[in-house]
Amino acid sequence: MAAETSTQVLLLHAKRLRGPNRSLNDLPEEILLHILSFLPTLDAVNTSLISRRWRPLWSLVPSLNFSYHLFPPAPQSDLNPTQAQAQFFANFIDRALILRPDSPIQTFRLSFIFHQGYHIHVDSWIRCAVTRLKARQLHLDFFIDDNYHDGDTWFHDFHLSSLRNGCVQVLRLTHCFLTLPANMSAMNLSSLRSVFIERIDLTDQMVRHLLSGCPNLEDLELRSCVGLKNLNICSSRIKKLALGYDYDSESKQSIEIDCPNLCSLSFCDCSSAQFVLKEAPALVEFRVDFACLTDKYFDLWSKIVSLLEQAPHVEKLNVQNWWYKLLISEDPFPKGFKLNNLNHLELRTGYTQNDLVGMAALLELCPNLQTMVLDYLDKMKEDENLPEEFLNELVEFNMPKLKKVTMIAYTGTEVQLNFVTILKKQGVKIELVCQI
Repeated sequence: MAAETSTQVLLLHAKRLRGPNRSLNDLPEEILLHILSFLPTLDAVNTSLISRRWRPLWSLVPSLNFSYHLFPPAPQSDLNPTQAQAQFFANFIDRALILRPDSPIQTFRLSFIFHQGYHIHVDSWIRCAVTRLKARQLHLDFFIDDNYHDGDTWFHDFHLSSLRNGCVQVLRLTHCFLTLPANMSAMNLSSLRSVFIERIDLTDQMVRHLLSGCPNLEDLELRSCVGLKNLNICSSRIKKLALGYDYDSESKQSIEIDCPNLCSLSFCDCSSAQFVLKEAPALVEFRVDFACLTDKYFDLWSKIVSLLEQAPHVEKLNVQNWWYKLLISEDPFPKGFKLNNLNHLELRTGYTQNDLVGMAALLELCPNLQTMVLDYLDKMKEDENLPEEFLNELVEFNMPKLKKVTMIAYTGTEVQLNFVTILKKQGVKIELVCQI
């Protein structure tokens, strides 16, 4: 028999709890620990007050989650409120880690607004998570959200060498300095499989060194990283790559991706003078997203979309509907180009004449499409005028194998109803997700 999932086990024991004299105390310890793993560590600690049986459970939970923004206010003291809160939070983490046994954990999460004078604290927490508790996942968020950054900002300096004696497989870093060892390639962080870096200053050379020191890295995500100019992602191991930048940045000169085993590629608000994708025969998922659909960003959108020519085997595509503009500008695809393997499309779109013309043009490239999800696209400006040949022409959709269309944020407007009528004529199953 196949192994039961944790959800199935929980449901099984929930059924057994039915009855007038049954309670959570009747659940096996492994189920209680699984439940506690979803709570912030402070809440898990508080459950020790329930009964004698619960007293040691928090220290056996396979994850530690220290969330500054969920922590209660500090008691009154002579310190200012910000300093008092930081000290109250740090003292709790220090004590929790002292009381924690040395049993390995799956995840260590820390969200903390770093303050001057806490370098030693944070370094000791990371060292404990990596070397003593052997955490498989290390999540460090020193940003949380904009509300915490209206004054002077201090940055923790995270040294990647601190992972040397651990077995971290997933690393997530947000809003700190990142220091790489001088000889990164010799460090050989072979356990690292996934790295997420956000709001951190990086250079092109740092990215190259990071890849060389993590020979088994399969998942890389870079978001809002300042300092990159000619980004070159070259790795035979990378399978999933996501790039997100501040799209107003003018410093990016080129982004070149050479990952022959890449399966998933995502661009979010990416700005660069040039995008290069070497042949990607394994690429099956492709996403491109811009927060603003204005003429300023159409050039970037079309450059990224044109990369599909190097990935003809894509099966899942997630994109905004700007395709009508390709009909009145230089077409980025060669004649006869098709996405024959594409079977699932997620399209952010409106339902005006421009949108329908663009959607029809996209569907022409996807003769084997089976499912489509349409999410509403909020435009910042009115549609531009289409050429006369498209303006009043009845839009014809070619979707011979389309089986199901899901329309998200459906409100029943006239243009949406007209499109539903078109789908019904095609015999397509329709799912409407109404906007509340």
